[in-house]
Amino acid sequence: MLQSLAGSRCVRVIDGNRSAWYFAFLMASYILYLVFGALIFSSVELPYEDLKRKELEEVKRSFLSENQCLSEEQLEVFLERVLEASNYGVSILNNASGNWNWDFMSSLFFASTVLSTTGYGHTVPLSDGGKTFCIFYSVIGIPFTLLLFTAVVQRIIVHISQRPVLYIHLRWGYPKNIVAIVQAVLLGILTVSCFFFIPAAVFSDLEEDWNFLESFYFCFISLSTIGLGDYVPGEGYNQRFRQLYKFGITCYLMLGLLAMLVTLETFCELQELKTFRKLFYVKRMKDGDQENIMEHDQLAFSSISDQVASLKDERKLSEPFVALQPVVNYNGDGSLNNEH
Repeated sequence: MLQSLAGSRCVRVIDGNRSAWYFAFLMASYILYLVFGALIFSSVELPYEDLKRKELEEVKRSFLSENQCLSEEQLEVFLERVLEASNYGVSILNNASGNWNWDFMSSLFFASTVLSTTGYGHTVPLSDGGKTFCIFYSVIGIPFTLLLFTAVVQRIIVHISQRPVLYIHLRWGYPKNIVAIVQAVLLGILTVSCFFFIPAAVFSDLEEDWNFLESFYFCFISLSTIGLGDYVPGEGYNQRFRQLYKFGITCYLMLGLLAMLVTLETFCELQELKTFRKLFYVKRMKDGDQENIMEHDQLAFSSISDQVASLKDERKLSEPFVALQPVVNYNGDGSLNNEH
């Protein structure tokens, strides 16, 4: 009997806190996913890093042996200056010194990466004034970009997702959820084809050092706003039509982000995904719940008032008895009138 009562109580506790349990499972899964990614990246990339370090050490020793007039300390100082300038997008190589990072089109490309939060990091402001302006420009520009993208996506999704699904549902009578799933899958395939595969093929042809995988990698890193900056188009030596190329990349980045947002919003509007998301959400407070809370507060306040009143009564009863003194009043004729 006790075991059955304890078991039913546990079931009630679990059912009453089902959202919290789902949320805890979600958090644990995310942490495990982070650890899993760290283990895979470490096991895959660590050998290549070790190999690259050994190659650089060998190149350094070979260079010092061929140039004995140069000490290792002087070489270290020189390399530090070169790497510091390279982190700011400035190179002393002959095949890269002809490309300016802050002409108008390059600056336009930089502004688009800042406002879209892609941020490749290959070009950064050099001056204190540029850094200060970048802060204020981003504080205003990023919310401005989010507002613009939200408004554009809301208008696009009505014509691309909602109206076609409703038309097919009313015209041919297909279930609305099935039509929405098919439409979302087709939209996803179209987005991947137009903004990943086709641009990857174009970039692999225009960029001499990129293959198709590296080009596809750039497209994904850019449109997912990860922006690692290890691959940036238009930075090659003697790039043909570099100004026009940079402008085209800027347009591709903005249109691709809009297409990604429309696709993601279309999938998020699916009823199945909405039901799945609600498993991890806290239930919203309804008007009835607010009234119950107010009634509970009033009851609690009245009970506290009753307790205070009872305590006062008990305190009066516990006080020692004090005899009342007679009250003496004088009559009009001057005689005394005693009242008890």
